[in-house]
Amino acid sequence: MRQNHLVIILLSFLVMVCTGCTSTPKNENEMDMADPHESFNRKSYWFTDVIDRNILEPVADVYIEHVPVALQRPIGNFYRNLAYPNVALNAFLQGKIRQGFEDSLRFAINSTIGIFGLADMAGHMGFKEHDEDFGQTLGVWGLNSGSYIFVPVYGPSSQRDIADLPVSLFTDALFYASYAISGPIMIPLVFLRVVDKRARLSGPMKIRDQSALDPYLFVREAYTQQREFLIHDGNPPTDRYNHLYIDIEEVNDDENDEKSDDENDKKRNKVTE
Repeated sequence: MRQNHLVIILLSFLVMVCTGCTSTPKNENEMDMADPHESFNRKSYWFTDVIDRNILEPVADVYIEHVPVALQRPIGNFYRNLAYPNVALNAFLQGKIRQGFEDSLRFAINSTIGIFGLADMAGHMGFKEHDEDFGQTLGVWGLNSGSYIFVPVYGPSSQRDIADLPVSLFTDALFYASYAISGPIMIPLVFLRVVDKRARLSGPMKIRDQSALDPYLFVREAYTQQREFLIHDGNPPTDRYNHLYIDIEEVNDDENDEKSDDENDKKRNKVTE
């Protein structure tokens, strides 16, 4: 567990350094200021997608098909509860004092009465589940997201949000459990966490595959919008949110136009023949 997390962290920081020299835009006018390292990011996305489609997706599909939903739910609760101290910590760091105490109490209740988080007893008692992380905290503090980064295997991030990696590691209860639990037990626990997370992403992944003309762009813009949504607690600035939406529509329109032009060319060629 410790080694896996450390490898991800080191790899992530390596990406931050390397992206500055691995991609050179064709010219200044063509450079996307939100994604100046698009060439590298696309390669990273392709590499990750190959691993996902050939390893993670098949395993997740088996998990979804053969593990009853009644069992999947407590498994998901268990892993979310292990990572919940990160939510409580960042609630305090963002100045949400009351929420921070409620999140701390939620973690305590689910870890005890809820049997290590298998049952969401705190939810039944009225303690809502929140989603906070250190990347959001930096955003609340006024730090811009910086360049978009697609970290190999890990997924979409940014120069700001990648700072959450070490914080989420050291606030994860499973990290400390690895000191007391032997490898033969820890390895299946870590593997099941990965499978559970991938299974919960199956829905969005299918939407991406069915709807997106450019899957990379779809993931990038969806991630960017989601981060804006979370940082502003569901009320992002209208101009910023609309700008992101318009960008996606413009690109999709351009690609649709290109596709239509290609189809028209083929029809004209058939008529000529």
